[in-house]
Amino acid sequence: MMRLQRRIWRRFAKSTRGIAAVEFAMVAPVLSVLFLASLDGGRAIAVYMKVRAASYTLAAISNQYPVISDATMSQIFTATTDVLAPYPTASLGLTVSGIAIDATGRATVNWSSTQGGAAMAVPSTVTVPASLDIPNTFLVLSSVSYQYTPLFGFFGSGTAINLSDYLHVAPRSTPSITRTSP
Repeated sequence: MMRLQRRIWRRFAKSTRGIAAVEFAMVAPVLSVLFLASLDGGRAIAVYMKVRAASYTLAAISNQYPVISDATMSQIFTATTDVLAPYPTASLGLTVSGIAIDATGRATVNWSSTQGGAAMAVPSTVTVPASLDIPNTFLVLSSVSYQYTPLFGFFGSGTAINLSDYLHVAPRSTPSITRTSP
C-alpha cells in the first residue's frame, strides 16, 4: 500500500497537465482587481473632465451678461448642470462670483451666487493670479465641485473623491457685471 501511495505521489509531482489552470487561478484575482480599478480610474478621469468643462461653461455663460438676475442665474446653473450628463448631479456644487479689483490692486468679492456649494462672503478679499491682478478691473470666478463615488471602491474603501476646478475670466461686453434680484 505504501509503495502505491509513493508511486501516485511521484506521478503527481512529475505531472504538468494542470499547471496552466493553477497559474490562471493565481493570476485571475489580480487581473480582476486591476481591471475593476482601471474602470473606476477611467470613470473618475471622465467625470473630472466634465467638471472642468462645467467650470468653463459656468464662466463662459456668466461673463456674457452685463446684469444677472436670479432667473438668469438659475438658467446659467441649469445649463452648467447639463454638462455633467450622464453622471448624477446630486453632489454637484456650482459657485460664480464677481471679483472687483480696486485701484490699489486689492481684489474683493462684489457678489456671489451658488447652487449646491458655498457662496463667497461679500466683501471678502480674494487672491487672484498675478497675471490677472490688474487695478480697476473686474473678473468672474467660476468654481465647480463634485464628489465622485467609485463603483468598486478601489480608491479608498468606497469613500467619495472630491473633484473641483475653478476659472477666472473677464467680462466680455462690459467693464463689470452687476448681480440683481428680480
